[in-house]
Amino acid sequence: MTPLILIAADLAAISILTFALYLRRHRRRDLVVSYLGMNVGVMAVAAALSGSAAGVGLGLGLFGVLSIIRLRSTELAQHEVAYYFSALALGLIAGLGIDPVWLPLALMAMILLVMFVGDHSRVLPAYRHQTVILDRAIAVDEDLYARLEEVVHGKVHSATVQELDLVNDKTVVDVRYAYVPATFPAATPAGKIAPGYLAAHPSADPAPSKPASSKPAPSEPAGLPIDPASAPASAPVHASAGAA
Repeated sequence: MTPLILIAADLAAISILTFALYLRRHRRRDLVVSYLGMNVGVMAVAAALSGSAAGVGLGLGLFGVLSIIRLRSTELAQHEVAYYFSALALGLIAGLGIDPVWLPLALMAMILLVMFVGDHSRVLPAYRHQTVILDRAIAVDEDLYARLEEVVHGKVHSATVQELDLVNDKTVVDVRYAYVPATFPAATPAGKIAPGYLAAHPSADPAPSKPASSKPAPSEPAGLPIDPASAPASAPVHASAGAA
């Protein structure tokens, strides 16, 4: 009865890991197939070898061999590697059949909880990693960091120059930064600064206002009397009293 419980628990756990966590967040179907097939295969082999004296050793060896083959065949992101090893661990825990039965169930739940929290979008959402190609060859660290912060709109934590091409005037940099868009001016039409940037930086110069027109106002021809009723409201009206 215990092996059936562990098999059912493993199938439920790998389904949650692949469909509810990985596929919903990253949308890569080929790795979903890999996670499912590898998990069930490892569980079946571990369950078949668990009765022999060398079952645990063979299970761990299988864990290492599969990891080497899979990781050497294609490039994986770090979060995909974490999902890959989690799927392997779930299959081994279920296949080895550790007693008492609540222990493997608790270990499976712990793996799912760690992956749910660790890969959540609200955990360090601003921290990012990117390879940036600059259109200038910059060898000074201060100038490089200042230029990168303008490009990525964030606070650069580390920048590793991978290529400094003085002939083609190009710099390839591996950047790790925190995305903080409110700290940098956003590009807007007509060269204006975004309102959010002005609110965060009150000392920033506002957009230049439209200059007042220097064209003189039309005046009445010389020698003609000025009608007070037709004069502009802002123009002073001079009145003189006649002698009695």
